Amino acid sequence: MDFLLILTYAALCVFAFKVFRIPINKWTVPTAVLGGVVLIGALLLIMNYNHPFSESVRQYFVTTPMLPEVRGRVVEVPIQPNIPLKKGDVLFRIDPKPFEDKLRGLEGEMLAARKDLERAEELYAKQVGSERARDEARAKVDDLQAKLDDARFDLEQTVVTAPSDGFVVQLALRPGMMGLPLAFSPSLIFAHQEDRTFFGWFRQNSLLRLEPGSEAEVTLDSIPGVIFKGEVREVLPVIGEGQIRPGADLFRFDQQRSPGRIPVAIKITDPAIEQYELPMGVFGQAAIYSEHFHHIGVLRRVLLRMAAWMNYVFPLH
Repeated sequence: MDFLLILTYAALCVFAFKVFRIPINKWTVPTAVLGGVVLIGALLLIMNYNHPFSESVRQYFVTTPMLPEVRGRVVEVPIQPNIPLKKGDVLFRIDPKPFEDKLRGLEGEMLAARKDLERAEELYAKQVGSERARDEARAKVDDLQAKLDDARFDLEQTVVTAPSDGFVVQLALRPGMMGLPLAFSPSLIFAHQEDRTFFGWFRQNSLLRLEPGSEAEVTLDSIPGVIFKGEVREVLPVIGEGQIRPGADLFRFDQQRSPGRIPVAIKITDPAIEQYELPMGVFGQAAIYSEHFHHIGVLRRVLLRMAAWMNYVFPLH
């Protein structure tokens, strides 16, 4: 962005020297250079503070590592990668036979236990059976009921379904593979279909002008020359570089020298973005406009559009 402003000023100087036939000497050239330093420096100072720009904007999205609640061999994967799915659609199935066998065995034990309980209660009612025998029979029934509930739950978990609307990316799961309930070994990755939210990373000297509801404009590397209208949804209250986590190592000064940038959530309100098939995670640039020095904001808009057109040639990062 700064480079574009310098190039524009240089082009205007060349134009002025040619059109008005200004002689090139030791007075005119230093005057043009010094005037450029003062003018561009003042414009950058006002723009960067009141109408901040970020050369790093990305759409972030949430993924869920899908893993079964039970261990077993995969028998069916009825989906295709990158195809939209609805909440509840089957992602894959684990062989249910071992879990069905266990459930049938417990149901048989429960049937026998209930008969034992009925017999114990009948004997106790006739005062020929002990209270302890009746209580033991009840406890056995309760214990088997808990095991039955667990077995039914395990059987249900042999079918893994989509947690929301979305799609599966990089589908490598195949029938015959083992499904493991291990967090570090997911069976597949599910990407959620949600509203597009872009995060821009702004310098800290722009903090006082970053407010929710402010007007924003975004240009994307994948769509050169196009500007999308938006607004600031949220200014995140944390900067990652200041995070402290429990650990055995003490912090050192040389580890904490990076000031970090402020993450700002930007929602694109321009309906025109819906006509583009954009992959999740696209990259771009953004500008935010405050109510201060409104006329200087026009220059920021022009520079952002120049940056959008330059994406045809090379990215600005």
